[in-house]
Amino acid sequence: MIPATTAAPDRLLTVAEIRQRFGLSKSTTYLYVRDNRFPAPVKIGTSSRWLESEVVAWLAERVRERDAKAAA
Repeated sequence: MIPATTAAPDRLLTVAEIRQRFGLSKSTTYLYVRDNRFPAPVKIGTSSRWLESEVVAWLAERVRERDAKAAA
């Protein structure tokens, strides 16, 4: 039996949602994934989906990097 959890399941984002949220083209998204500059997608059949929590964490890291440069 799987234990019940109170946490909401992580949302899966499509490449179209990545484009809409971050302005990254499909090819740039996959280029960044290849270069380990963006979270890797989860493959579901032939589709790729990104965990929203990983994408949010990636964005938070970009903000930390920006703030660290500004403080230096």
